[in-house]
Amino acid sequence: MELHNLSPAPGSIKKRKRIGRGQGSGYGGTSTRGHKGAKSRSGYSKKRNYEGGQTPLQMRLPKRGFKNFNRTEYVVFNLDRLQAISEKYSTDTIDLDFLRNNKIVKKSDLVKILAHGELTKKLNVTAHKCSAKAEEAIKAASGTITLIP
Repeated sequence: MELHNLSPAPGSIKKRKRIGRGQGSGYGGTSTRGHKGAKSRSGYSKKRNYEGGQTPLQMRLPKRGFKNFNRTEYVVFNLDRLQAISEKYSTDTIDLDFLRNNKIVKKSDLVKILAHGELTKKLNVTAHKCSAKAEEAIKAASGTITLIP
C-alpha cells in the first residue's frame, strides 16, 4: 500500500442528498418537507420544550419548596475541625484573617462555630456566630470566643 493507491473503506463515503434541484433528482417539488405548514417554511425553528400544544412537562409537574433569597449562608466549623486546623498550622488563634490567608474560607464568607467533636487545646476564636454549646466547650478548654457583629 502506498500513498497513490489509498482510498476510503467501501461504504464509508456517501453522496450528499441534493434537495430542491428539480423533479428529475427525486427530491424536487416540496424538497422532502411535505405540504404546507410551519415545518415546510424557510426560517422555521420550534421552541426547545414545545410539545405540539400539549401542556409542557415542566408545567404539568407540581411546584415544590421555597428558596429564601434573604437567607444568610455561613461556612460551618465544628470544634474537631478547629482542633485539626490549629494542630496543622500550629496556632492557638483562629480568626478570619488567618482563615482567609490560608485559603480555608473566601473573603466574603461568614463563619459559624458549632459544637460537634471535642476541643482539648486552648483556642482564641473569632467568628460571626457561635452556638451556645460550642461557646461552652471553648471556654471549658480555657479559650476565648469573639463574635463579630
